[in-house]
Amino acid sequence: MSQSLSHRGRLRVGAVSYLNTKPLVFQFQELAPDADLILDVPSRLAQRLANGELDVALIPSIEFFQNPEYTIVSDACIACRGPVLSVKLLSRCPPASIRTLALDEGSRTSVAMVRVLLKQRFGVQPQLSALPLGSEITQTDADAILLIGDRAIHSPEEPFDEIWDLGDEWCRCTDLPFVFAMWTARKGVELGTLETAFEESRNRGMRHLEQIAREEAAAVGLTPDVCHRYLRDNLYFYLGEREQRGLHLFYEEAVKMELAPAEMELRFSGCTHS
Repeated sequence: MSQSLSHRGRLRVGAVSYLNTKPLVFQFQELAPDADLILDVPSRLAQRLANGELDVALIPSIEFFQNPEYTIVSDACIACRGPVLSVKLLSRCPPASIRTLALDEGSRTSVAMVRVLLKQRFGVQPQLSALPLGSEITQTDADAILLIGDRAIHSPEEPFDEIWDLGDEWCRCTDLPFVFAMWTARKGVELGTLETAFEESRNRGMRHLEQIAREEAAAVGLTPDVCHRYLRDNLYFYLGEREQRGLHLFYEEAVKMELAPAEMELRFSGCTHS
């Protein structure tokens, strides 16, 4: 039996448990009955893929940069071409004055992204602290807070001096999209029909955004209309040529800040969407 398979001979596929992933895994189990779909937060998915507990996972782009043997195996991804709504920097002071930054523990890519933007725009490299999963923003006195995922969509009760939508900030600064997560495989994994399943699951999800919004709205505390507009207008689910250029740029900036190893060749498979 291949080392890439679990003890039952099934591929282990990890996906993010946020609203933004629902279109990518819509009817996935129907399309890939021989795979086990495991939901978790991005940082833990990356660790489980690195440990060999998963065969393929939707991991943060910063984690993809850490292993030269990883390959992107689908043009289904989570990206944005403007405001993303679900990744925000909440600052209690002007951004140029940020000295301490509390980081949502859910995603290492967003952490790298905000550090790159603060350094590029203001030369700021704040002291970092963790905002544990489940903690309220009132539990930290940091100058600024990075929030990601479903709770970042909600308007904060506390007044802030400035709120950045990091997707919007990145796209304005670079004139390129930002790629948050991609389907990534470990070396030696035999995907079989999994690449087709990823693509078809995404395509079905795109055709059923209103249904997904209705089904998920209550769980994230938003109206179906807000959920639908978020999925339709704020996210982009295709890893096209411009997205790949944006990913390369993010890699280059991460290397400059020693957040990724230098001289990696980013490996793509099944990414033909323009």
